[in-house]
Amino acid sequence: MSATVLNKLSFIDRFLTLWIFIAMLAGIAIAYYYPPFTSWISQFQAGTTSIPIAIGLILMMYPPLTKVKYEEMGNTFQNKKLLALSLLQNWLIGPLVMFALAVLLLRNYPGYMIGVILVGLARCIAMVIVWNDIADGDRELGVGLVAFNAVFQVLFYALYIYIFITVLLNALGLSGGLDIDISVLESAKTVMIYLGIPFLAGLITRFAVIGAKGRNWFDTVFMPKISPLTLIALLFTIVVMFSMKGKYIVEIPMDVVKIAIPYVIYFFVMWFATFYASKKLGANYEQSVAVSFSAASNDFELAIAVAIAIFGIDSNQAFATVIGPLIEVPVMVCLVNIALKLKEKF
Repeated sequence: MSATVLNKLSFIDRFLTLWIFIAMLAGIAIAYYYPPFTSWISQFQAGTTSIPIAIGLILMMYPPLTKVKYEEMGNTFQNKKLLALSLLQNWLIGPLVMFALAVLLLRNYPGYMIGVILVGLARCIAMVIVWNDIADGDRELGVGLVAFNAVFQVLFYALYIYIFITVLLNALGLSGGLDIDISVLESAKTVMIYLGIPFLAGLITRFAVIGAKGRNWFDTVFMPKISPLTLIALLFTIVVMFSMKGKYIVEIPMDVVKIAIPYVIYFFVMWFATFYASKKLGANYEQSVAVSFSAASNDFELAIAVAIAIFGIDSNQAFATVIGPLIEVPVMVCLVNIALKLKEKF
């Protein structure tokens, strides 16, 4: 990894993979040395929902959805060709590519396969801005695409879950013995809780704080104070999840590799295909980079929340979604370096 790229990342973002890995180890250690922790967490239930986990997952989504510049969505309409390409890559090609990779590489592991598909359906609304900025991409276009994806996610994620998982997997006979019957209503309820609540909270917070204190105070004071909530909530979720499956995970380290393979292929294929397509449409380097990172990144926070809500925190589906950010960070840093090398040729 380039030292220049790493230096542009914040301390937390720079070592995100390490924090996730440490959280995994902590969860496994708890499973072995302090089993009462999981029993204590299990006490706080509302039906099948773990209240601490639900709160954590909502808090995890709140900062990135507050940070989205919804007011700049109009910028994406300035170049209709690039907007059309982005929508095609994010909401048709991307989900289909991840679906194909999951089916091809994980069909014998249906739980992992479904988890990877869930990640493919969740389009990135947070870290893509970081990668785009470091690679000197078009910031206004990148922010506009993120805002666009956030709105589309609220509207269509539940429907996509039903189409890709309930309809397609069953139609292709790829359920692997699992009872895959997720209704649109069930998906919509989950999405509205774990995406709708933080989306509305973020939207209201953004415009209320900017209206009261101004954009500069919002960007330099407010967001830095609430942004750590995402990492804290994510790490809490990972610790709890791995504490429930710690002993099992130690026995299957190669499963992490199996889950990682489709992610790595997906990131590289989507980024290069989108970059090439952008250039064919006449986009400059900055615009091509913005569209490429938007297409190649995924919203792991949402996928984790939905997988836990629908399948349970100790499910293989949830486990597969957690591996995502562990792989995404080093791959995206690699892609940023490649982008900067390509910039020298423009």
